[in-house]
Amino acid sequence: MRSPIDTPKDKSTESIEKITTKSIIAPTGIDYLKTVSELSKARLSALVVSTSTFGFLAAGVEPLCYSTLAAASLGTALCASSAATLNQIFEIDRDTKMKRTRNRPLVTGKIATPNSALALACLTGTSGTATLLYGADALTATLGMGNIALYAGIYTYLKPRSEWNTWVGALVGAVPPVMGYAAATGGEGIFLCHPEPFIIGATLFLWQFPHFFALSWMHRVDYAKGGFQMIATNDNARGDRTSVFINRYTYYLASMPFIACLCDVTSPMFAIEGILLNGYAIYVAQKFNRDRSNGNARKVFLTSLWYLPCWMVLFLLHSKNWKLDEKQDDKEKSQMEFDPNAIKHTSSSEFIGYLKRQATRLRSRGRELCVHEIVVSNDDLLHTTSSSVQSQEQENITSTTDNGKPSSDKNNSKHSSSKQCPITLIQNVTSIHTVDVGDAIGIAQCGSQTTAKTVVTTSNDVPSRKESPKI
Repeated sequence: MRSPIDTPKDKSTESIEKITTKSIIAPTGIDYLKTVSELSKARLSALVVSTSTFGFLAAGVEPLCYSTLAAASLGTALCASSAATLNQIFEIDRDTKMKRTRNRPLVTGKIATPNSALALACLTGTSGTATLLYGADALTATLGMGNIALYAGIYTYLKPRSEWNTWVGALVGAVPPVMGYAAATGGEGIFLCHPEPFIIGATLFLWQFPHFFALSWMHRVDYAKGGFQMIATNDNARGDRTSVFINRYTYYLASMPFIACLCDVTSPMFAIEGILLNGYAIYVAQKFNRDRSNGNARKVFLTSLWYLPCWMVLFLLHSKNWKLDEKQDDKEKSQMEFDPNAIKHTSSSEFIGYLKRQATRLRSRGRELCVHEIVVSNDDLLHTTSSSVQSQEQENITSTTDNGKPSSDKNNSKHSSSKQCPITLIQNVTSIHTVDVGDAIGIAQCGSQTTAKTVVTTSNDVPSRKESPKI
């Protein structure tokens, strides 16, 4: 007889033993870090921190307070982590039904449990609010704590009940840059109604609609399985409403550079460069309008990912808060010439000033390449040259004769030097800026005619001088 030990095992029994063996293995520290990262939605939190830092830098406060910036960034990250964790606790059942969320830690239950996740949310929320309160100011801490309630409370509650959850979620994304600006100014920028934080917040609010509408259209089937009320899930098969909202908010977003210019927050060049940036965003939105495929929706989504950092860089580059005073810049340059260590000192203790100088140099370089700036520079140059010719004409008239007598040697030397005026002017013009050949000939003719007028004398005793040859 065959003993029980020799009895072959069933395949189902072997698979159960393998699963049990894997579950017995204790998780490592890397597994815990990965779980915390997934609960905190690390990539989304990183985006939130970047917009908060952008708001801090947009204030242009000098000198830069590193401790306040670090506290604002860390506190924002902790608050975002708390809100994301609470959101996943409330949506465990719905995440189980969706393909894109079924592998989240609370759904699988391998390491994290609802109780441990709740403890993590309370810890990060409390520490984040405290960091903002003691490291920045009370207003920034209030905004951080309110954003947790807005995302984990109202937004999460509305997702399965109303399409308005998208607008509430966009408001959540608009708060972090305002928090950064408030931290940089100690709250004064908000209370005094500076236009910068409201323009930045409005831009982040509008940016999220093309971003999320495209994302929800790609995953509309998944969102429907989870029971979420989205524009895409309630839309018809052609995606008419989704297309309308994507195009509408893309055009709204394209108007923000012009509004920033009209509010004297940025230079006009921000609006001009914004035409190129928003032009491509409108192009991909119109392409989705013609063909509502997942591929075109993905292009809208990917465009929104690189659009935001480009917009933030251009805003800082043309911001009036980042415009360096020319007198201050010349003074700092002279100090750097006498003290080579001044550059190192500036870059370490006044980082924001260093960035402003780099932005000023970049703007100057951009003016050299801009057609509009080149035309304006040529007009200014010709106007300056004409003024110089007229002033020298007046000097030569007063120095040639006095009661029919020739002028002194000193005046003659001035007069003889004036004969070289056309050539000198051309040399000065070409050394400063490149001009057309026709402009140079015109300047030379103007100068030669001026010299010919000044050589006429009124006394018969003084021999007449020949006219200067025309160039």
